[in-house]
Amino acid sequence: MTTSRRKFIKISALGLGGVAASTSALNMFGANTYLDDLVKQNVATKFKRTATYCEVCFWKCAAWAYTNEEGEIIKLKGNEIDPHCNGRLCPRGTGGVGMYNDGDRLKTPLIRTTINGEQTYREASWDEALDLIASKMKDVKSKYGAESFALLKHGSPGSHLEHLFKSYGSDTIAEPAYAQCRGPRETGFGLTVGSWIGSPEPTDIRDTKCLVLIGSHIGENMHNTQVQEMSDAIDNGATIITVDPRLSTAASKSEHWLAIKPSTDIALLLAWMHVLIYENLYNKEYVDKYGYGLKELKEHVKDFTPEWAYGITTIKPEEIRKTARIMAAAAPSTIIHPGRHVVWYGDDSQRERAIAMLNGLLGSWGNRGGFYFKEKIKIPKYPQPAYPTPKWGWEEIGEKYPYAEMGITSELIKATIPNENTEHPIKGWIVAGTNLINTVPDREMILKAMDALEFFVVIDTMPMEITGYADVVLPECTYLERYDGIRSATNREPSIALRQPVAKPKYKSKPAWWISKQIGERLGLHDYFDYNDFEDVIKWQLNKLGTSLDEMKKIGVKKFERKSGPLFLEKGQDYEFATNSGKIEFYSDELASKGFDPMPIYTPHPEPPQGYYRLNYGRSPMHTFSRTINNPNLSALKDTNKLWINPKVARILDLRNEQVVWLENQDGIISTFSIKVRVTERIRWDSVYLYHGFGHNDKKLTRAFGKGISDTEMISKVHIDPLMGGTGLRGNFVKILTEDPHKNIEI
Repeated sequence: MTTSRRKFIKISALGLGGVAASTSALNMFGANTYLDDLVKQNVATKFKRTATYCEVCFWKCAAWAYTNEEGEIIKLKGNEIDPHCNGRLCPRGTGGVGMYNDGDRLKTPLIRTTINGEQTYREASWDEALDLIASKMKDVKSKYGAESFALLKHGSPGSHLEHLFKSYGSDTIAEPAYAQCRGPRETGFGLTVGSWIGSPEPTDIRDTKCLVLIGSHIGENMHNTQVQEMSDAIDNGATIITVDPRLSTAASKSEHWLAIKPSTDIALLLAWMHVLIYENLYNKEYVDKYGYGLKELKEHVKDFTPEWAYGITTIKPEEIRKTARIMAAAAPSTIIHPGRHVVWYGDDSQRERAIAMLNGLLGSWGNRGGFYFKEKIKIPKYPQPAYPTPKWGWEEIGEKYPYAEMGITSELIKATIPNENTEHPIKGWIVAGTNLINTVPDREMILKAMDALEFFVVIDTMPMEITGYADVVLPECTYLERYDGIRSATNREPSIALRQPVAKPKYKSKPAWWISKQIGERLGLHDYFDYNDFEDVIKWQLNKLGTSLDEMKKIGVKKFERKSGPLFLEKGQDYEFATNSGKIEFYSDELASKGFDPMPIYTPHPEPPQGYYRLNYGRSPMHTFSRTINNPNLSALKDTNKLWINPKVARILDLRNEQVVWLENQDGIISTFSIKVRVTERIRWDSVYLYHGFGHNDKKLTRAFGKGISDTEMISKVHIDPLMGGTGLRGNFVKILTEDPHKNIEI
């Protein structure tokens, strides 16, 4: 690797001093009946209750935050009327107070400087940092155009910065949540039923009779509503079928666990379709009325028998037939879940299309126990001028992927590397709320891109790895210290939720809306930020919605009546799907016209070389990505990951439980840190598994540094989805090293 001019700087005590987080019983997550009773008995006299909604994950559950007489946040509880949580927060949500209390937080603006030939950071005032950012944005705009400044963002802060960028004239915007997480399912379902899945997913789990999870880890991915509804469904006698090379939490609750060979999921889906069609088990009345292309699909799956699939998936033919018949018997109250993190092998949009088609054959879409018709409240747009029209943006950068509907993070990163792009050069970044180093695969590409930047800003609450490469680091306050946009998400019934400051921002941290407005004012964009405080915006919007800030502060969540019609189709109802044919498309003329397969096909994927194992990864229920690993409340619940290894592999390699090992991937990349072994029958012999988000290498993350292995560090091979540019990450293989490869090397 060539020497980088943009050195990584370990953020030192500059901007990191202060009182350490309290880890007393009042602040730790977990059962605390004394505190529960205290809150119930004394909330009126001793504790203040403030409405908010969670930012620890994307589910954004509404909550009540309790503060004591000193203004300290002591507890978070779910809002009882919120359809996202029904009054119950998950471990991450209750541990959100740890984000506020974390003594490792960024505390003051920092600017890169050189002292005695060494790059370091110095503390700066907000005015100095913001003046510098605005000056550099003006320089880039004058030399290359506003389009050459890119925003890479995640979460609520991203919406404020997106407004800034569009006002400035740039639509060069992307977020990893699209191309590295859920994008392919939106493409697959959009092409098939004409609708994005969205978030929360419109799955009627509470009324389902059969739930099929194919690579979806409900219970570890703490999608609050779905976890609660799945529990209710099990109590009500629903059959759970889980397809996973690992006995996940969901699989352990399932009547059928299909321990599939990784990368062969499309073969199973095609075999299930074969059984439904050739045993005449599909929902004929539904498909006749709402389907398009059944004749072509029947011919397509003719040879994709369970016996054919057995040789590929290792799932026995009788099990494939049995589970297909169970789905059909429960239909239309059957859900083949679309999943969430669905970027696996590069054919992910087609796999998601196969899932959508299977739901279509069963009549699940628009039927009780399947998928309901979602609805949300449209939040009024605060008055502002029209945005200027950029000459180019994320669409032009990702134009070779015709079904991309949002910016593709990896394509924007590539466009930053000069020899990779001349037509759409990117010269500056603002990165907000996403630790690209531990999020985006191909670390060498990211380092190369950052080295080419003329200017680079990171906005975050924590000193993540990405902050060490920035020219300016801005400390954002946590969601408990700020106003944010009104939450409006798709659900059975429309609702809105309020986020407001529960406590004053700690240290010198500031909310993203304030940062965006301050930069905008310095860029001469006052008309786009014509308010004194974001509270003014929220008041205006709530008044337009027929409520008020005072009312929302009292209730936190407000529900509205549906206006789009019933949740489900009525029997025999005419209905036009938002596809080209107006029907559920089992055969896609549109895909065929663009040179893509009109129906999904199974293509074999590379398998692990001798001595290597497929690297699988997933989510711990206590953590969200890498952003919560240092949280004092949540790290107390899980402070590291372990490597799941099948006993057969353990015998071959002479490994034992709790043994320390390292990993090396197929490209010779060796893990920075070690990990302990967990020998378990719950994983196939051809794979290993670890939790995502661990293995931080910044020592200022005092609870996260060096804990376990970063799965992202091991991912250097990416398989691109040709339809929408998704970055498939599960085609990487690792071998297990039992001796320290870093002996005598300082990390």
